Amino acid sequence: MKTCTVKSKSREDFIDITSQVQEIVAASGIRTGVCLLHVPHTTAAVTVNEGADPDVQSDILAYLADRVPHRGPYRHMEGNSDAHIKSTLVGVSQVLAVEDGKVVLGTWQAIFFCEFDGPRTRRLHVQLVRGNEP
Repeated sequence: MKTCTVKSKSREDFIDITSQVQEIVAASGIRTGVCLLHVPHTTAAVTVNEGADPDVQSDILAYLADRVPHRGPYRHMEGNSDAHIKSTLVGVSQVLAVEDGKVVLGTWQAIFFCEFDGPRTRRLHVQLVRGNEP
């Protein structure tokens, strides 16, 4: 397992980590298999979505902010209940196929670290499982 660091610059952000993940996969020497991404934080997440148009990330963050506002009738005293809820909705893990030494993504797809309680320095765990290779 490899652990990489992700630094957010704002309270809520989508950070494109595709190149970091692809570098880890390439350095592993694994040609086919599975790549597990896991965020060990309760107020952050990881997702795969469109990476070509930054408006998509803005739209997702706006949608989440509308449905789960920062200030609300929350009981959690730290003031970041919305971040916990958003992390739960988006999810802390992704499983992606590896082929030809690269994570398999669609034409427009990218991997995003989702920050909901920043700015912070966070961790992302990358676990690779080798498939049946010739």
